[in-house]
Amino acid sequence: MASRQTRNVSLTPELDQYIDDQLAIGEYGNASEVVRTAIKLLRDGGTPAAPVDPTDHGWLIGTSACARIIRNMDWSLNPLGPIGLWSPELKTTVSNVVNSPVPKVLMWGPDHVMIYNDNYSLIAGANHPAALGGTVPGIWPEIWDFNRKVLEAGFRGETMSALEQTLVLNRNGTPEEMVFDLFYTPVHEGGKVGGVLCTVVDITERVEVRRRAEHREYELRTIADALPVLISYIDSDLTYRFANRFYENWLGVRAEDVVGRSVREIVGEETFAERRPLIERALKGETVIADTTMPHQDGVKRACEVHYLPREQDGRVIGFHVLVFDIQDRVDREADLARQVRHRTRAEQQLRQLNETLEARVIEEIAERRHAEAVLIQSQKMETVGKLTGGVAHDFNNLLQVVSGNLQLLAKDVAGNDRAEARVANALSGVSRGAKLAAQLLAFGRRQALEPRVVNSTRLVRDMDDMLRRAIGEGIEVETIVAGGLWNSFIDPAQLENALLNLAINARDAMEGTGKLTIELGNASLDDAYARTHAEVTPGQYVMLAVSDTGSGMTAEVLEKVFEPFFSTKSEGKGSGLGLSMVYGFVKQSGGHVKIYSEPGEGTTVKLYLPRSTAPEDVEVMVDSGPIVGGTETVLVVEDDDEVRATAIELLTDLGYRVLKAVDATNALSVIESGIPIDIIFTDVVMPGRLKSPELARMARERLPHVAVLFTSGYTENSIVHGGRLDPGVELLSKPYTREQLARRLRHVVANQQQRGVAGTRPIEAAPPILPVEGVPAPVPATRVAARPVAPATVLLVEDDDLIRASTSDMLQEAGYLVIDAGSAEDALVALQTTGIDVLVSDVNLPSMNGPELAERARAIRPSIGVVFATGDRHAPAAGAVDGAVILAKPYDGAQLGQAVAQVSPRSPARTARADDAEEALAE
Repeated sequence: MASRQTRNVSLTPELDQYIDDQLAIGEYGNASEVVRTAIKLLRDGGTPAAPVDPTDHGWLIGTSACARIIRNMDWSLNPLGPIGLWSPELKTTVSNVVNSPVPKVLMWGPDHVMIYNDNYSLIAGANHPAALGGTVPGIWPEIWDFNRKVLEAGFRGETMSALEQTLVLNRNGTPEEMVFDLFYTPVHEGGKVGGVLCTVVDITERVEVRRRAEHREYELRTIADALPVLISYIDSDLTYRFANRFYENWLGVRAEDVVGRSVREIVGEETFAERRPLIERALKGETVIADTTMPHQDGVKRACEVHYLPREQDGRVIGFHVLVFDIQDRVDREADLARQVRHRTRAEQQLRQLNETLEARVIEEIAERRHAEAVLIQSQKMETVGKLTGGVAHDFNNLLQVVSGNLQLLAKDVAGNDRAEARVANALSGVSRGAKLAAQLLAFGRRQALEPRVVNSTRLVRDMDDMLRRAIGEGIEVETIVAGGLWNSFIDPAQLENALLNLAINARDAMEGTGKLTIELGNASLDDAYARTHAEVTPGQYVMLAVSDTGSGMTAEVLEKVFEPFFSTKSEGKGSGLGLSMVYGFVKQSGGHVKIYSEPGEGTTVKLYLPRSTAPEDVEVMVDSGPIVGGTETVLVVEDDDEVRATAIELLTDLGYRVLKAVDATNALSVIESGIPIDIIFTDVVMPGRLKSPELARMARERLPHVAVLFTSGYTENSIVHGGRLDPGVELLSKPYTREQLARRLRHVVANQQQRGVAGTRPIEAAPPILPVEGVPAPVPATRVAARPVAPATVLLVEDDDLIRASTSDMLQEAGYLVIDAGSAEDALVALQTTGIDVLVSDVNLPSMNGPELAERARAIRPSIGVVFATGDRHAPAAGAVDGAVILAKPYDGAQLGQAVAQVSPRSPARTARADDAEEALAE
């Protein structure tokens, strides 16, 4: 193999420079490749490329100042080399940079040579134009630490950004803080990163503006927080967007917790309803200033001056600013000053007029006093009659319930006997008429339980049109006038229908079957002046329902008595005299007003003012009218009237329920605490004793969370009815009720209770299956619990001192005993008859019966019961007469009490045998 000769070739300086340029471009790896390519082209007859002009800058297009500087600059001594020999990638990037409207700087090569555009030159400041072609560390030494890290990442091929980057630049000879948004992009050249392109956005001014705004906001909040005024901003969705610290002082809610929450949530439902009209005015663009009140965190409403200042944007209201000034002190001072001024003025006037109009004043005072006395007497009379009628109706309803219940039970017994069925039906019809009479008495006495809803009175009156025409006859023309934009009213629709029907029938009788009846509906506002001259009238907005006739009219003497119960202008046997009384009582109980106008021969107009409601009309729900069904649940009947209780038990038993009974609330609580399973409590509202039915229901739910409660009553008192309306969540079945009403209402309350269980965290066991009444099996007796109670023992504590009874009960419960407490011997005997008691702990000296007598009667009921006498006299002679009794001297502690109870408890090993023998002897 021939050896290869090595040749040394001498090149002219131009060719040597050409090779260096080609290597700089990156098209060849070394000088040998350039030479070989040139020789190959000569051998193959090719034409070598024209020599490149190192100073050629024709490729850089642009008229910007930086473009001209770059073209005219001598780059031969720069690390980038002659401009004409730059790589295509560099040329392209430089062209893009100098022609970009955005500040950009290219940092090229290992020396990080800077090339930028005119907009960047503004950032460079006094460093321009020296910075063009300079190196990054040479131009910006003060930020080289930052730039070094960024460039290292860029030459690794990483894309980076730095938002709101603060840099301190010495661009004009002094340090200057500037803020930029910086975006770094690597630029590739021949397969590697040749440089890094940085897009620079100077946001110094924008950040400064924002900082000033934040500072102003901080100063504004500092001022707002320092003011003793509620300051906030509420948007059109009624949501707080700003609130100062005074909200915490006033409402107890931190400002941070106010923002983002609704007005209704912060100020409460009542205050929100009061503010709603003012808010609506503000959202319409009106500046609102009003004196009102606002609840304080101390629970007392304080007087305040409210300012609502609308905020507009693009011609529409987007919210409003709120200023609330606490003016309670001012109001108190003004009221005090006004009082003083009034007193002084009155004193001066009285002194001045004393001699001038003494006689006239005496006559006037006497007349006013007589008028006031007459008004008071009339008011007391109406109130007394109302209480009397309420009490009568209560007893009457109880009697009707006994009659009605037994008649319904009798109807099943005489089924198939047509004559007997007809007589039962007639009797039930009489019960129905009696119930209606009782309802009218309750309405006058304002004792009926209303179920108000938001009602469209126009719809109600039109729906009654056919009924009214049938009731008054064809000889009377009926005209209905309805004003436009009629408001809704908050009223019991069934009672309103009854009232309208009563008024129409009264009008028919007054017109003797011929004439014109006009029913008018309209909006009305009763002001303060009207309220001052009419008793029990609250100023405000009402829906007015007027019924006018063309009848005989009434005299002034008759008008004074027209609302009294049993007063009637009709002949005997043609009316009960309760129609207008019922209307009067119903409207007053509903928070409304009644006004009657009449003159002899001119007819009569009765105007009912019904309270307005701003809520939408309630949707009427259809009542279930399917077959009557009973159930197999256990019902505890609580009723003090023996006959009513017996009737209710028979009806419930007939419906398939298991029934327990109690004579009052205290007795019922003892049954509940005995551990007997109970599903439903059916209790009268009005009962004797210290423990009332609502409290019984509350205590029962604490012990039996799943229990359903249904109240019944001949009238309601104020225990479950407030403002004439049933309390929320209360179920009431009014007496007298039918078997069907009882069955449906029981299934209703059971279904509601099951639904609450589904929604709650503690599931309620499924109720027993509901069976049709005809197929109900015989009820299971519930008079005795078959199994012997399991520990802990049950202790009956009898002590008339409330404090001692409470502390002793706590001691016994802490010792693990089940405690039933009673404040008298009578209550204790009731508990003994209904609950399994193991130990009797009694004071010796009780008000109506001493402790030993109570113990003897307890032993007669439960022979195995243990007895402990707690007394201040350890040598009480009567206590020693009770066999096996332990005397516990006062004062005693929990350990002594527990030891005494354990000593006499039949559950202790020493007494178990004797207790069993005693019970067996009783059974024999």
